[in-house]
Amino acid sequence: MTTYYGLYGQKVQYLASDPTDVQVGQVWYNSTSATLKVNQLSTVNAWASGGALGTGRYALSGTGTQTAALGFGGYTGGGIYKNNTELYDGSTWTNSPATLTTARGYIGQAGNQTATLAFGGSTSPAPYGVTNVESFNGTTWTSSPALPAARSSCGSCGTQTAALNFAGFNGPAVYSNVTESWNGSAWTAGGNMNTSRVFLGGAGTNSAALGFGGYLTPAGHTSSSESYNGTSWTSTPSLNTARSRLAGFGATNTAAIAAGGTAAPGNTNSGATELYNGTSWTTNPSSMATARRFVAGNGTQTAGLVFGGHPPASGTTATEEWSGIVAQTKTVTVT
Repeated sequence: MTTYYGLYGQKVQYLASDPTDVQVGQVWYNSTSATLKVNQLSTVNAWASGGALGTGRYALSGTGTQTAALGFGGYTGGGIYKNNTELYDGSTWTNSPATLTTARGYIGQAGNQTATLAFGGSTSPAPYGVTNVESFNGTTWTSSPALPAARSSCGSCGTQTAALNFAGFNGPAVYSNVTESWNGSAWTAGGNMNTSRVFLGGAGTNSAALGFGGYLTPAGHTSSSESYNGTSWTSTPSLNTARSRLAGFGATNTAAIAAGGTAAPGNTNSGATELYNGTSWTTNPSSMATARRFVAGNGTQTAGLVFGGHPPASGTTATEEWSGIVAQTKTVTVT
């Protein structure tokens, strides 16, 4: 008969108390409680409060991970766009001395905390889009080749050298389905989305992207979801809740998260969270603590982050951390 020692090359530890430095997969016997225990990965799917942004705002953008994030740009109402850049270490936001060359909100984003690309967006006096592109190396922002056309409120994903920009505004009341791909030196046209829209969420990579939700004219909020293979877009199962102005994040187009935004009736703020597994969207029982729209999001389906948003009218500093899977100690029950 196969034994634990035979499988893992070590014996089950016999301890008077649970160890403090536990590894995933570790098994031990607690003699005090007379229980056999194992440290395993468990699904949590819950939101928790994180550190507050230094500057409250909405329509800002974010890249990176839950413990190494970048937040930049945004809007505080009254025609005031921001060029602020802040870095998050998993608990605290710190202002970076580096600021965007062009203050703007509703910006497309790709990359991580030390290698980010910011493209398009809204500013004054160009609320429906600019062509500006800037690259961040962890210390400074530098101008990069411009977008082929002014864009704003698009879906986006990818890395600093392989980014994707899709849909969004392409002028006053002009809802676009255009896709643009960045290879690190130039923008080229990609396949058009099936549905033109603005204020949508995005996840994945330059060649395996997911675009979901958004706002249509005159139909309003949409639940439509589409997948991109580097060449063309294909319709995928829809969101459970039609909404726009949401946060979208995820490392691949088969492991994405949609959070927050606005939904019917009217533009009601939402805190709803949905997970996509490549086949279907599932509504998570745990919603964001604060329902809000125009919120930034980044990370993966197992460890994500959302921050900023509206309300209030000038933008919030609130940050929430998403935990999908964590290591937990479980008692082994033998029957």
